[in-house]
Amino acid sequence: MKYRTFGRTNWSVSEIGYGMWGLAGWSGSDMKEVMQSLSRAIELGCNFFDTAWAYGNGKSENILADILKQHADKRLYVATKIPAKNFTWPSRPTFTLEECFPASHIVEYTEKSLKNLGVDSIDLQQFHVWEDGWAGHDDWKNAVEKLKREGKVKHFGVSVNRWEPDNVLNTLRTGLIDSVQVIYNIFDQAPEDNLFPLCRQLGIGVIARVPFDEGTLTGMLTKETVFPADDWRSTYFVPENLNASVDHAEALRPLIPPGMTMAEMALRFILGNDDVHTIIPGMRKIRNVEANIGTSDGQALPEKVRQALKGHRWDRTPTSWSQ
Repeated sequence: MKYRTFGRTNWSVSEIGYGMWGLAGWSGSDMKEVMQSLSRAIELGCNFFDTAWAYGNGKSENILADILKQHADKRLYVATKIPAKNFTWPSRPTFTLEECFPASHIVEYTEKSLKNLGVDSIDLQQFHVWEDGWAGHDDWKNAVEKLKREGKVKHFGVSVNRWEPDNVLNTLRTGLIDSVQVIYNIFDQAPEDNLFPLCRQLGIGVIARVPFDEGTLTGMLTKETVFPADDWRSTYFVPENLNASVDHAEALRPLIPPGMTMAEMALRFILGNDDVHTIIPGMRKIRNVEANIGTSDGQALPEKVRQALKGHRWDRTPTSWSQ
């Protein structure tokens, strides 16, 4: 495992972190294998874990608490998120800060997460959705400063809405936010335009989420794929999205280097960008842990392949199903 400095925090974080949404919000999870997968990731050098209160209403945080106890001798970085008060994903420009993140709500859910995680201080507490129009409001700033002053949170971050990488730029300029979590992958390259340069300038830690485009970039989906009704992906991969996503993925197949999977190519594409400090794929099986972490070996994609992949940028705008 290779490590990168996480913005101005000076944390040395694993290039491949662990996204924990799928442990509580997707179907097909076997809890015994989940725990084994988490432990295997730690054995292989993973030290950054991203969860949220909304992942199973605290269930994912509880799972992480158990792992932290089992590996108390390791320095593991814990990142979680505060849900919007109206519990709506994503936020919308018409939502007010009071509807989503009044100071009392920020404090309340930080306390809930502290309890769920079994820790005295959260390494990285993030806003689970955001609108940059809230940047100038004092309410959230006061809550951030209070929680940091009390030692309950070390650093604050923002998880940017899907396909809205610029919807946080003014907020980052306040100096109160130390990290940004954004969708970045072969298709979603828009963060390179404005977000990454600003993060570089301000020393903001960058977490790349959804590296496989919710599964499309594993190359395993087909136009006949059906997800169980209780699986979040059943509402995301509506026919309009599934068909287009599969078409875009199929167009990548001629570019996959010999001996490499599409998923490996997808991770190596992201690792080729130094502006990204850690990637958080969801991993529920040991074989996926080993395969994903295996890409953090310092071996870059052939430049010819990387440049060809740049041509597969797919700019999308939020929809009723994109969440």
